[in-house]
Amino acid sequence: MTHSQAARDIDTSRPHSARMYDYYLGGKDHFEVDKQAAERVAEAYPAIFVCARENRAFMHRATRVLAREHGIRQWLDIGTGIPTEPNLHQVAQSVVPDARVVYADNDPLVLKYAERLMRSSAEGRTTYLEADVNDPESLLSAPELAEVLDLGRPVALSLNALMHFVTDAQDPYGIVRRLLDALPSGSALALSHCTPDFDAATWQKVTDIYTTAGTPVQFRSREDVARFFDGLELLDPGIAVGHRWRPDATEGDAPTDAEVSLWTGVGIKP
Repeated sequence: MTHSQAARDIDTSRPHSARMYDYYLGGKDHFEVDKQAAERVAEAYPAIFVCARENRAFMHRATRVLAREHGIRQWLDIGTGIPTEPNLHQVAQSVVPDARVVYADNDPLVLKYAERLMRSSAEGRTTYLEADVNDPESLLSAPELAEVLDLGRPVALSLNALMHFVTDAQDPYGIVRRLLDALPSGSALALSHCTPDFDAATWQKVTDIYTTAGTPVQFRSREDVARFFDGLELLDPGIAVGHRWRPDATEGDAPTDAEVSLWTGVGIKP
């Protein structure tokens, strides 16, 4: 699909989760319908902007930790979303210039802006492929992936704020297991996932808004999020609220757990 084809395929008649997330982050790559839906979420859950920001910050920290402390040089980032700098490859290549990153998403709007994801360091490589996490076989067999990643060497599987868009009926745990099965020992899973654990009533409202907009969601408990890491060796501090996973030294007041409402973790495949 060309970028012009992608632009024609963008459905602006109803909100899209990636464009709503762009709005939460203060981006400009969304439409009025996305803004309206995002503002309905913000009315129910005013801290959605905090949640989105902390999700992004977790991705940055997890990427740096895997690069610096665990020798990871390859990433497979699924559910990439609309590019927002610094993107994952920029964070990774700031630590290890030869890092290689494959981005995957099934949103035509992400494809439209994919050139932002291709600005690799001279030593490293990046690419983007159109793929759906619900079809892991097609994703793993994509020639673009094989051109950039060596699946014989450790790969970090990055699933940030993605799996709550995969309901139990779609076999989320089976999908993650299939992806991890394709990766060798020493690979990693970095995952973040919204949760109703701290304010169930509010998150039910958020669920209703997304479902009404045509995007089924399933926000999960800490116990259910931990299941994604079965068989992996969790890095300290284990499954933690986003801002509590290896926080950087910051000034000012930290957000509350209820504001963040995001379980995060990083595990290494034995």
